[in-house]
Amino acid sequence: MYDCIVIGAGIAGAVSARKLAEEAGKKVLVLERRSHIGGNCYDEPDEHGILIHNYGPHIFHTGIEEVYQYLSRFTDWYVFGHEVVAKVGDRLIPVPFNLNTLHMVYEKEKADALEQKLIAAYGEGSRVPIMKLRENEDPDIREIAQFVYENVFLKYTMKQWGQKPEDISPEVTGRVPVLVSYDNRYFQDKYQGVPKEGFTPMFERMLDHENITVETGVDCKERLRFEENQIYFDGTPFDGEVIYTGALDELFDCQFGRLPYRSLRFDFEHYEKESYQGHSVVNYTVSEDFTRITEFKYLTGQKNTDGTTIVKEYPFAYTGAEGEIPYYAILEPKNQELYEKYRALAGGLPHFYLLGRLAEYKYYNIDAMTKKAMELADAIMAENTKR
Repeated sequence: MYDCIVIGAGIAGAVSARKLAEEAGKKVLVLERRSHIGGNCYDEPDEHGILIHNYGPHIFHTGIEEVYQYLSRFTDWYVFGHEVVAKVGDRLIPVPFNLNTLHMVYEKEKADALEQKLIAAYGEGSRVPIMKLRENEDPDIREIAQFVYENVFLKYTMKQWGQKPEDISPEVTGRVPVLVSYDNRYFQDKYQGVPKEGFTPMFERMLDHENITVETGVDCKERLRFEENQIYFDGTPFDGEVIYTGALDELFDCQFGRLPYRSLRFDFEHYEKESYQGHSVVNYTVSEDFTRITEFKYLTGQKNTDGTTIVKEYPFAYTGAEGEIPYYAILEPKNQELYEKYRALAGGLPHFYLLGRLAEYKYYNIDAMTKKAMELADAIMAENTKR
């Protein structure tokens, strides 16, 4: 018999399952609807032997020491400072837009003057959201903001979200800042990289514990029934903890309507040449239908490959059709209200916990999700000691 059931074998489910199994001695069953563990971090060699991220590029980055140390138990790291460039016209410019980009876009005298104005207004090393920059009273700073807005932000954001930028949540627009420094890295966290052998081996080690049973290719609703005040497992009342990391609206058959998400289509291409673009990630911010191209060998550090494999990303509105995956919650007040209806349905279930991007209808980086999963496991263990 199991003490705890975890639904989903992504970072949220795997971390919480491991902690409860290892630190509390709980017998944990992990049910995963897909045929593999690892969630959207899943990676594997393609037919050419090149390690690819099947659901788009994932880079681990954090300044949270506790998270780094915990995940490092299950993997060594290929350490690198992730850099992204955007194709604007015939040029590749660093993004986020920074002082290096500034000096590529403007001639020296003007760039020097603009640099001093940015430092005076915001401080060296600061990250300024593009919408905030557009509100500055100085016309020169607004000129920079307009360049970034039109060439880096506007069309890319419209492609990614299917909305006008002014309609998008500040939580999203804040992820596209202007960086007042010469640091070309996309992230400024202390730790950056990918698992040296891949994300999947990291998950395999994390879930490899005598108290953990993993079943893939299983929809939780085949084994679990959720009623107002009771959870049934294989037809029998289950009184242990259930941690749910899936889409909350789908758990309740979308009875109030489907929660809106953005999804992605990934088109993988292989080329029999040493390099396709010379960079791990190139953002296409202006014209193309796709948002970015990832060339995996630059992301993983893989050497001596047979050619190179890339992936192009095409965003679209999630419909729930077979094969589609909900990636990004669309953070609008009306959507949050709809989510709260589903959360209220879940609220009556005993020892039932919502965890993760889909279950909580919000965005998490890998490190923040790891931290949240660790905290939930700790809270469950603390609650158990009170019983």
